[in-house]
Amino acid sequence: MRHSGTATIKTARLTLRRFSVADAQSMFNNWANDPEVTKYLTWKPHGDVSVTENLLKEWVGSYEDASCYNWAIVPDGMKEPIGSISVVECNENVGSMHIGYCISQKWWHRRITSEALAAVIDYLFNTTDVNRIDSRHDSKNPNSGNVMKKCGMKYEGTLRMADLNNTGVCDACYYSILRSEYIKPV
Repeated sequence: MRHSGTATIKTARLTLRRFSVADAQSMFNNWANDPEVTKYLTWKPHGDVSVTENLLKEWVGSYEDASCYNWAIVPDGMKEPIGSISVVECNENVGSMHIGYCISQKWWHRRITSEALAAVIDYLFNTTDVNRIDSRHDSKNPNSGNVMKKCGMKYEGTLRMADLNNTGVCDACYYSILRSEYIKPV
């Protein structure tokens, strides 16, 4: 698969950029330590900013790999990130990428995540040869599915009791968009 790595993406209201270790305190304060944000995720809230800092050191080191796609979500007029969006899994054999995202509670229901996801989908279809982009959410978190729908992803189905997150074993609702279906936003 042809890869392009994590380049800066500009949208109408956001900059999606690489993380730096200097983002640790903002990431910790804005979402990484919040049990409500991480409720349906697969990683526990960070108990201390040092956990966030160590994770960011790992992420920053990964940017040298062109198959790494991991963005900080930064609203215009701000310097600190309010969330993250990344390719969390890549299947080279079938040309697919799985996207995960999370955002600070203060920014929920403002279409920020939809704007970021739409930009990442566009970037991946225009700079890589990915054929399929997918994502999933816990059935008890339908707002995440609404983000996927707003970005043109189609509901594929729910795998019952097939996933594990911080609430325990859960249903996983899958959405995807194929290269052949993608229509670039105007």
